[in-house]
Amino acid sequence: MSQPRTAGTHLRRLVVVAYLFLLVIWPVALVVQKTFDGGLENLRTALSDPVVTDALQLTVVVALWAVAINTVFGVGISLLLVRYEFPGRRVLSALIDLPLSVSPVVVGLALLLAYGGTNGTFGPALEGVGLQVAFATPGIVMATAFVSLPLVIREIVPVLHEIGTEQEQAAKSLGASAVQTFRRITLPSIKWALVYGVVLSLARALGEFGAVKIVSGNVAQQTQTATLVVEQKYQDFEQGSAYATSFLLALIAVAALVVVTILRPKDDTDGD
Repeated sequence: MSQPRTAGTHLRRLVVVAYLFLLVIWPVALVVQKTFDGGLENLRTALSDPVVTDALQLTVVVALWAVAINTVFGVGISLLLVRYEFPGRRVLSALIDLPLSVSPVVVGLALLLAYGGTNGTFGPALEGVGLQVAFATPGIVMATAFVSLPLVIREIVPVLHEIGTEQEQAAKSLGASAVQTFRRITLPSIKWALVYGVVLSLARALGEFGAVKIVSGNVAQQTQTATLVVEQKYQDFEQGSAYATSFLLALIAVAALVVVTILRPKDDTDGD
């Protein structure tokens, strides 16, 4: 009986590897191959193009802001969902997954209807005090933060459930304040879940396209992010720059994941 089970295991592994190869590894490898066709010329061309460099700079700024927002609110919402009982908690938990189930294009349109210029609900009032959200960096940050927020929360919530509240309650009984308890007990316990959630959020923020395209206006050297540049360059038959920009985005995301994997202790799990 053991032989068929072993053969079945090998077959399943082969199917999984083939699936990942065809869906992920091979397409990404083709982008890398196209990027370095002819050496470093595609990268030089892309990095010497002001449209590309401005888009990359805007993408990094937006991603950092989105990650910072998601870190603060992700930890806060996670604690609220796990440590407190209140009416509507299950509804809130379900709404957290909304960005993962709704098309990013719908998210962008919703933000545009809420904050856009003369037609947005809050747009005229905000512009009246000198704050433009739609077709500007704040709108891009909001869209990016919205679509990537669940990645932080869904990494932290299971860890908070697993570690329980015993240590936190002990610290409070010894006179520790809420801030001291969080800094000395809770934060060290969720550290790696938070780090991994932040990295996933960063990768998602760097690659956001649909919501950003709607809410940004896609104006070159103003509100055009790197993913929008990839589309424009490819449609303009400047495939070399499109491949190079895609490669740079993928490189940043993969590098962040690799660094976290290397630094994370081997015996550390999300529940530890």
